[in-house]
Amino acid sequence: MTTAPAPGTGDAPTAFLDVRDLRIHFPTDDGLVKSVDGLSFQLEKGRTLGIVGESGSGKSVTSLGIMGLHTVGQYGRGRARISGEIWLDGKELMGADPDEVRRLRGREMAMIFQDPLSAMHPYFTIGHQITEAYRVHHPDADKKTARKRAVELLDRVGIPQPDRRVDDYPHQFSGGMRQRAMIAMALVNNPELLIADEPTTALDVTVQAQILDLIRDLQKEFGSAVIVITHDLGVVAELADDILVMYGGRCVERGPAEKVFSEPRHPYTWGLLGSMPRIDREQTDRLIPVKGSPPSLINIPSGCAFNPRCPYADVPAGGITRTERPELRLVGGDGAAGGGRHWSACHMAEEERARIWTEEIAPKL
Repeated sequence: MTTAPAPGTGDAPTAFLDVRDLRIHFPTDDGLVKSVDGLSFQLEKGRTLGIVGESGSGKSVTSLGIMGLHTVGQYGRGRARISGEIWLDGKELMGADPDEVRRLRGREMAMIFQDPLSAMHPYFTIGHQITEAYRVHHPDADKKTARKRAVELLDRVGIPQPDRRVDDYPHQFSGGMRQRAMIAMALVNNPELLIADEPTTALDVTVQAQILDLIRDLQKEFGSAVIVITHDLGVVAELADDILVMYGGRCVERGPAEKVFSEPRHPYTWGLLGSMPRIDREQTDRLIPVKGSPPSLINIPSGCAFNPRCPYADVPAGGITRTERPELRLVGGDGAAGGGRHWSACHMAEEERARIWTEEIAPKL
């Protein structure tokens, strides 16, 4: 097995988005919260990356870090301590001027927030907020042009009577319509990177399907790189080309979606798959939940962060799971070319993990 490469040293990447050894820590009175602790991944334009994990694993903090929306403090002051590298289309964002990042935000990269009701201003109409996002990046556009663009986007995302609804307030929209309006606002400047943070949370299943279809269709139209952040494996199965599984602020498995679903190589991924109901065949056994609770990000367990909940923690000899943190290693040799490699961070031998999955886990799913 090959260990994951070390973070870059400032060399420009070839991927459209390249996150290298990202660390986002928050000082608190109780200690340092290590929300993201050494995360690296790449994403090409036209592809979708699904980031999955339980609440508190660092998914949303990662997205806000990419967007430059954390308040950075030094020497214990301020909200966040951030280090690492974030490259977007050859531009390094971590060391960039905040005004430059602000100019990129909304035009080069945009975000669909988890709760559109709280993300939108209640005192301004939907149209006002979309036109404002447009005119910030098109200062020469007049109000009529910006309004026409807002109506066009509302129509594109499937809101009926957009020329009338453009003057409505957020509270006058249903949950699904607000989510569509949020997508319209994110896409008003044709961003090349779109981050969707829990885009289907609290929506009924029919609206969820419509939102997922909309994101997929818009990606094909605009050719954007898309990150979908969720704890719903059904969402990533529907949308994602690649999957990154987070636990305790770190990546424990990543690879092509079909590989992660058909040949997962980390016990935490097995637990996520085992706790997901199936509707394509008769369910004869109860779901298999992941025992225990997610770790405190202030006191992350030593060694493998998953070891207190892992039923296979004692398989590797010498108690290594409790003393040494496993690094991401390639699964199955060198993997496929073109970014199709499958990585996993586990101390168990790959042959043993393959056997456990094939003989013990997969037959129960």
